[in-house]
Amino acid sequence: MFAPQGPTFRELAVQALSSIERGYDLLAPKFDHTPFRTPDAILTPVSRALQRLGPFNSGLDLCCGTGAGMDVLRQICRERVTGVDLSAGMLAEGRARERVTAGVPRAEWVRADARALPFGPVFDLAVSFGAFGHFLPRERPGLFSQVHSVLRPGGRFVFPIGAPARPGSPGYWTLLAFDAAMRVRNALWRPSFVMYYRTFPLAEVRAELTRTGFDVQLCALPELGRRPDGSPRCRLVVATRAA
Repeated sequence: MFAPQGPTFRELAVQALSSIERGYDLLAPKFDHTPFRTPDAILTPVSRALQRLGPFNSGLDLCCGTGAGMDVLRQICRERVTGVDLSAGMLAEGRARERVTAGVPRAEWVRADARALPFGPVFDLAVSFGAFGHFLPRERPGLFSQVHSVLRPGGRFVFPIGAPARPGSPGYWTLLAFDAAMRVRNALWRPSFVMYYRTFPLAEVRAELTRTGFDVQLCALPELGRRPDGSPRCRLVVATRAA
């Protein structure tokens, strides 16, 4: 499906009936040929915005997968780039595809749960792309607290967040149907596979980041266009740990 090199329908079905960790281990060799990889159309505007916010010495990619976001960090961080993911398979693919470039920091690939990060406050920047649907709403405060704990004072937690689909639009019904199917799957099958697209509303996320101790700013990503009402289709959340 998706591309000749991508997973088959059967492979996706097996993944969907596995745990999150096992499912991504299975998908890892073909992950970059699926829509689940964050596209360059999003990565490039975010990279430009981060260059304006920098410079940064050390960066962390939370739930890094095969390393699409790591490529962004290696362009803007001068000393250290680290990726964290629960899936050993995804990390192995990331290591294998990394290109060594003169003057660019080598990546570190660390297997760990984002809810229990094995670092002290050593990073200037943390990013994440497309991973928040794997965390239930009740887990977000703990997740944000973990990110806060690994940032130096003044460090930034940055991620893109798309505008919600307009109620009644095809995108709205598609996401609603997907989330409903996942809830039915998790009610009937174990282990669970948490992957929801409608559980990360900006207002709630911003309030939780503020309660964690971040100062939160929003930046439009104009390259990704605007909705009919003039609002951005995608914003960059810039959460700064107090100095």
